[in-house]
Amino acid sequence: MRKCSVVLFLLSFISFFGQGNTEISKVWVADNGDGTFRNPILHADYSDPDVVRVADDYYMTASSFNCVPGLPILHSKDMVNWELVNYALQKQPPYNVFDKPQHGNGVWAPCIRFHNNEFYIYYPDPDFGIYMVKAKDPKGVWSDPILVKEGKGLIDPTPLWDNSGKVYLAYAFAGSRAGIKSLLVVCTMNEEGTVANNDEVLIIDGHIDESTIEGPKLYKYNDYYYIFAPAGGVSTGWQTVLRSKNIYGPYEKKKVLEQGKTDINGPHQGAWVQTQTGEDWFFHFQDKGAYGRIVHLQPMKWINNWPVIGNDDDKNGIGEPVSTYKKPNVGKEYSIVTPFDSDEFNSPKLGLQWQWHANPQVYWGFPSSLGYYTMYCRPIPDNAINLYEVPNLLLQKFPAEEFTVTTKVTFNARSDGEKIGLLIMGLDYSFLSVQKQNGELYISQVICKNADNNGVELESKSFKLKNSTIYLKVEVNKGGVCDFFYSENGENFKSVGSSFLASEGKWIGAKIGFLALRKGNTNDAGSVDIDWFRINKLNK
Repeated sequence: MRKCSVVLFLLSFISFFGQGNTEISKVWVADNGDGTFRNPILHADYSDPDVVRVADDYYMTASSFNCVPGLPILHSKDMVNWELVNYALQKQPPYNVFDKPQHGNGVWAPCIRFHNNEFYIYYPDPDFGIYMVKAKDPKGVWSDPILVKEGKGLIDPTPLWDNSGKVYLAYAFAGSRAGIKSLLVVCTMNEEGTVANNDEVLIIDGHIDESTIEGPKLYKYNDYYYIFAPAGGVSTGWQTVLRSKNIYGPYEKKKVLEQGKTDINGPHQGAWVQTQTGEDWFFHFQDKGAYGRIVHLQPMKWINNWPVIGNDDDKNGIGEPVSTYKKPNVGKEYSIVTPFDSDEFNSPKLGLQWQWHANPQVYWGFPSSLGYYTMYCRPIPDNAINLYEVPNLLLQKFPAEEFTVTTKVTFNARSDGEKIGLLIMGLDYSFLSVQKQNGELYISQVICKNADNNGVELESKSFKLKNSTIYLKVEVNKGGVCDFFYSENGENFKSVGSSFLASEGKWIGAKIGFLALRKGNTNDAGSVDIDWFRINKLNK
């Protein structure tokens, strides 16, 4: 009896405190299992990725915009197999602003660095300035954000602690807020990296050859200062590198990565990383519409103190992206891991794959140890014409080009007008709506086009349900074509509504998850118990 109790305690301890990822995604694995990998290494919207190596560990962060928690922290041992292990930002400041959806605002391109035995992330909020958070353990609690440099339109910061003892910060400008763009500047910071001084020096004006130059990453290597900077636009651009032996220039520049004859559009904006064995690699994104900005990994080599990224098959001195390649040599082999997508909701802690559309409030929902997650039907905001202004949407990223999601839910409706749903969210959105009307439950499909421009929801024919426990399913086909289904026994699924084409959100990819809403306030709202959420291969 005592031995059994110890085993049960250990199992509950592991369930509560660790999401050690033992389940491999059924829809996207970058590791081919034969010493090679395929791109993208993450077929999910981790835009503007930045990576740092510390000893034998690699850590990545990415833009999160209005989604909370923000600043994802991913961990890898080999740069191919990644696991989502934490977030550096549990709530986004200013809190009174981000308690409501702020589509396209919030955390833009961040930069992660390791200095003096601490991890630093500098991130911009284009409406407020450049922030910094830090932690000794990236999987632990990060500090509260410090506003390092106040100002509208200051974006894409990257620090450098120089071996001279000086500290620098390079950054760019968002024309929508600053009124200037396609410029990179460098200023100094205090030793702690908490205050950026007002001594900016212009490094490059990209208007002639490097239109929309932004996203700088500042490094020092072989006595050169290097600034890796994307140019040419999110979906159509290329990677430029600047170099100088003086931090303030003048800088030479060279295009080092372009689409060329490949089908990888706009390959740029990311991170240079060197392995323990001295190999060089570069992370970048590809804008894939509804799927967001997915992450690729490219081999890199130095020629005459210039990097060449990818393969230069046409020998023009500019690399092109690879689709498959030998895995990085990190000194040993590691097991395949992937970020979580499916969720059985068996732990009293919400899975890291889930984010809200604004700073979460305690009454939105609760995990438990009972094997489900409960969301409560919250009042639709007074100013909401559609879901675009709704904060309590529990969502995760699209994990692959094609997949099927099936979920089992129980709707504990208390009042007419309460509704829950399985949602594909973007600037256009659609969801399976389960609503209580005249004391009965009905299911239908809702579609809204141009939600950001006050689009109106259109509802399909509804079907009466016999039970409060139902199975909802959506099939996502290549190109983001979505079809919705439901079942009352988990075996026989019926189609609802029509095909829907998923679209990206504001600077983010389409997302999938849940809603629970009602009209008006009450002292005892209904709820939905989400039993499980499973992502599988699409059966054709």
